[in-house]
Amino acid sequence: MTTIDFTLNGRAVSIEPAEKESLLDALRERCDLLSVKDGCQPQGRCGACLALINGRPVVTCAVPATRAAGKEITTLEGLGDEERAQIAQAFVDTAGLQCGFCIPGIALRAKSLLDKDSNPSRETIAKALDLHLCRCTGYTKIIDAYERLAELRNGSADDGTGAVAGTVACTVAGTVAGAAPVASNASAEGVGARLDKYAGADLTLGDYTFVADRRPEGLLYGAVRLSDHPRAKVLSIDTSAALALPGVVAVATADDVPGKRWYGLLYDDWPGFVAVGEEVRCVGDVLAAVGAETMAAARAAAELVVVTYEELPPVTEIDAALADDAPQVNPRSANLLSRTVVQRSDVDAALAASAHVVSGEFSTQRIEHLFLEPESALCTLDDSGRLKLHCAGQGVFDDRRQVAAFLGLEEEGMDVELVPAGGAFGGKEDMSVQAHAALLTQMTGRPCRVTLSREESIRLHPKRHPMDMHYTVGCDEKGQLTAVRARITGDTGAYASVGSKVLERAAGHACGPYTVPAVDIEALTVRTNNPPCGAMRGFGVNQTNFAVEACLDALAKKVGIDGWELRWLNALRVGDTFSSGQVLEKSVGLAETLLAVKDSYKSALAAGQAVGIACGIKNSGIGNGVEEWGKARLVVEDDETVSIYNGYTEMGQGLLTVLVQFAVEVTGLPAAVFHPKVDSTFALGCGQTTGSRATLFAGRAVVSAAEKLRDTLDAGKTLSDLAGQVFAADIVIDDTTSPDHDVKVVKTHTSFGFATQVCLLDSEGKLEKVIAAHDVGRAVNPSQCEGQIQGAVHMGLGYALSEELACEGGWPVTYDLRELGVLRARDMPEVEVILVEDPEPEGPFGAKGVGEIGLVPTAAAVAAALEAFDGIRRTRLPMRDSPAAKALSVGHLRQR
Repeated sequence: MTTIDFTLNGRAVSIEPAEKESLLDALRERCDLLSVKDGCQPQGRCGACLALINGRPVVTCAVPATRAAGKEITTLEGLGDEERAQIAQAFVDTAGLQCGFCIPGIALRAKSLLDKDSNPSRETIAKALDLHLCRCTGYTKIIDAYERLAELRNGSADDGTGAVAGTVACTVAGTVAGAAPVASNASAEGVGARLDKYAGADLTLGDYTFVADRRPEGLLYGAVRLSDHPRAKVLSIDTSAALALPGVVAVATADDVPGKRWYGLLYDDWPGFVAVGEEVRCVGDVLAAVGAETMAAARAAAELVVVTYEELPPVTEIDAALADDAPQVNPRSANLLSRTVVQRSDVDAALAASAHVVSGEFSTQRIEHLFLEPESALCTLDDSGRLKLHCAGQGVFDDRRQVAAFLGLEEEGMDVELVPAGGAFGGKEDMSVQAHAALLTQMTGRPCRVTLSREESIRLHPKRHPMDMHYTVGCDEKGQLTAVRARITGDTGAYASVGSKVLERAAGHACGPYTVPAVDIEALTVRTNNPPCGAMRGFGVNQTNFAVEACLDALAKKVGIDGWELRWLNALRVGDTFSSGQVLEKSVGLAETLLAVKDSYKSALAAGQAVGIACGIKNSGIGNGVEEWGKARLVVEDDETVSIYNGYTEMGQGLLTVLVQFAVEVTGLPAAVFHPKVDSTFALGCGQTTGSRATLFAGRAVVSAAEKLRDTLDAGKTLSDLAGQVFAADIVIDDTTSPDHDVKVVKTHTSFGFATQVCLLDSEGKLEKVIAAHDVGRAVNPSQCEGQIQGAVHMGLGYALSEELACEGGWPVTYDLRELGVLRARDMPEVEVILVEDPEPEGPFGAKGVGEIGLVPTAAAVAAALEAFDGIRRTRLPMRDSPAAKALSVGHLRQR
């Protein structure tokens, strides 16, 4: 080792980095600085690890530690108190963060930029952010935060906390006529207020600790050994070389699992370790896990695990998987995992009687979630040897259930704590490395943390399903829809995850947000040896939306009316029947979203501008016959604060903040009194945080529990009097029906979100503006709600134009974050958000969630605008051949 000396945050430092050690690892592991985050090491593509070297912003994961010699390095920890306070205020004031994992690097970039240019334009800011990736925000509010920071530094800011106006208009269209009124705010911090994000300052400054930042005494670092093939029989696993490496404490394989080795959310079809004699089924399969004194030793040892295989040809195409002679991909079920059918009336007769009929073949791609925080899990022990799992999954009580069974423990035999995630979007519903960290802790009696690299993350966790769809849609001479027939297939990869439910949702939403009398839908979920697919924002609905909206545009041409008129004619309203057969009885704000964009759409048409329109519907909650819960416990603490326990996950969407707002609204107590938590202190297992249901169900439970607290306070008690008391509420929703059940009254879902989006292109075919009008029921926190939609539109534009995780022979063709095609800040057009409030009676104060619906119509709106521009109707995603895609700055994009 070579000693290097440098100045770190104003003090002299000497370290002895290992060979090839990055500056990022040196700063985190040797200097205990955690504001620099590891999002993609060693790519240098996400900016989360940014530091200033001699005043210049540098991504430290791509720099050898030895290059620090003689340099002056500054991180957020080294800034003065006043400057740190200004940076935190700027991002919190503008809601310029969501999960927060990327924000410390972005915040330090703000300091660097403003030191050189005290009043940069929004274009200059966007260009400066080119190295940074944010998957949550869509960048708009980040740019607002830069502007706010400039105001604070220049002394021109007022003392308010409202969002900076910027170039993005965000308006609340108000309650839909005839809808039930909602309660008014109990205070400026209750429902409808732009309350600061919970823990926003700590997240901005890097003071909040994610799982990978937690370092209990005696910590072992874990690493996994993944499969070398998408399909092969494992003949032997030799761990001797790994065990002999200095610093290695334990190596675990299938032989070390004391309990159930197979787990899963819906089916126990995913092995925590593949055993000798079994097949590996995808390149994300785990064969061994190493626990060592350093991360470098753990990773080196994992590479030394020798696996001997009999290589087998992988099944990577749906047709091949469904062939009679196809090898069975997974021993737990056939390659055809599920078949969902939705049928109403006689489609053949309806199509035959239609004035116009259109048909088309459509396909959508596999997408990587690319949450900025790679998966990480930590397991610790208390003095009695009881295990505690610290994880950032989307269902930590599901994690506990599966890990306990894996370890041979009763579920109540271990504890679990949610560490809010650095993004998820559905990709952290399934188990990743939770079981491996826990097993290594059980084996060694020492705390162990397993953290995936970006490449390992991409190989292991489930993706968005690629789908192939054939549609036939009819209408009468005026444009009223008559029938929809659709055949849908989805590649779910080697493991079930929630793939059957994704295709179930695709089928149930296959007609879009329109009234269709005759329906014939079939959706197949098929196993292959490709990386697994599961939940991702939109959950199958954005795929079918892309297809059905294209058919509507084709029908509008045949009828001779524009896209807005055809959608207005067919839009679902109260009393109409949804695709699944459910009669919508309340909170259907689709027509209001159409009215909100009408003038803009019509004006663009009149001006000859290329414009596209699309509508969307997406359920809130899981539904389809699944029993759902909302559970909450409000605990009055000795210091006169109130802990809010719930079972759902904070992953950047702002759940913990809105739960505080519900409690404030009901009790009238200040927001500072309430502290939201998720752990197993109370049995609050609610399943996965998915389907925009956390606000709906956890919110209802918190409201109910808060009402009990308020009644007690109204009776003359004080918080001091109530120390130690618990106010509990359990909400059960069990009135939805399964698609395969023959029932008289169909109710597939509790609630639905609705949206209309308009895409405008400039004279060169580039993205110019997106107008997103969304029925959110009630905007509990308008700033967070706007940010959710802006971030979803960003994800939707990438889905439409540039994003793809292409696979060849079962392998991803790239792990490079640029090549995956996620849009950067300067790629984003103006996004105008219009919040429509049609209150949901079954939701807390009318709220029904917005996370899922956000990108459902985006790709279809872009496709329609592109057709208006060049006359080409594109039926395959991503639309990389389009002028809009070619104008993006995301670098080389691989073609399929």
